[in-house]
Amino acid sequence: MHILRVIRLSFALLLSLLLPNAAEAQYGRRTLAEPATGEDYHVEIAGGFWNPTPQVLISSESLGIPGSDIDFVSDLGIEKKRFRELRLVLRPARKHKFRINYIPISYTAQSVLTRNIVFNGIQYRVGLPVTSALTWRAWRFGYEYDFIYRDRGFVGFIVEAKYTDVEARLNSLIGEEFARARAPIPALGGIGRAYVAPNISVTGELTGFKLPNSIDENYAGRYLDFDLYGTVNFSDHVGVQLGYRSFDVMYRVDEDFGDFVLKGVYFTGVVRF
Repeated sequence: MHILRVIRLSFALLLSLLLPNAAEAQYGRRTLAEPATGEDYHVEIAGGFWNPTPQVLISSESLGIPGSDIDFVSDLGIEKKRFRELRLVLRPARKHKFRINYIPISYTAQSVLTRNIVFNGIQYRVGLPVTSALTWRAWRFGYEYDFIYRDRGFVGFIVEAKYTDVEARLNSLIGEEFARARAPIPALGGIGRAYVAPNISVTGELTGFKLPNSIDENYAGRYLDFDLYGTVNFSDHVGVQLGYRSFDVMYRVDEDFGDFVLKGVYFTGVVRF
């Protein structure tokens, strides 16, 4: 299923679950006196594991020599692996949240080239053994305001800065070369949560940013982060989450280019106080 279709269906489900509650408020019907289980907190910490499937394409120019489009999966042999994830939410008031998210992503692989490639002005010929490494430190710092808040869920907007630090490295008998891209990326988006049971919720979140090359032909970028997950709260203080997340990041700086897509399921434990 296409990612945009998943996003539309997810937010349609969230709105359908929230609308009955909004109608009750409009016509004066009594709503629940207490928030749903897991919504009464000031600090939330979540930690767990994400197991995405990688799609990574990088090109790096040097000394006026254009680089090849190098596929880190088919050309260099990186494979799917599991990463840790940490999330922190500070909630000084019911509708206001400050969010921090960190995922250290790292791949290493050894392969024998099946085609000639050029990286950082150096040609790596077919048949050459190559050790490759890809490191991606993904930080998110954000603010969330839930402009609609009900006992059965909420809808809000997100303003955040995503700090991305990506380094690609190739090591072989002819030497070691690396390319690195670091940049803070602003992003806007939305979030919605609906409770299908007093202690079970479904949450959808989408944030992103796009810098078209029509502004400057030497620079372009895209960042799309989609997250859909379910939460089971055993109490106000402890819960677990199972979700699906998609990172889609692209950058172009002069002749350097990178396109990263990571998609997969994750599992986290949650504590609140």
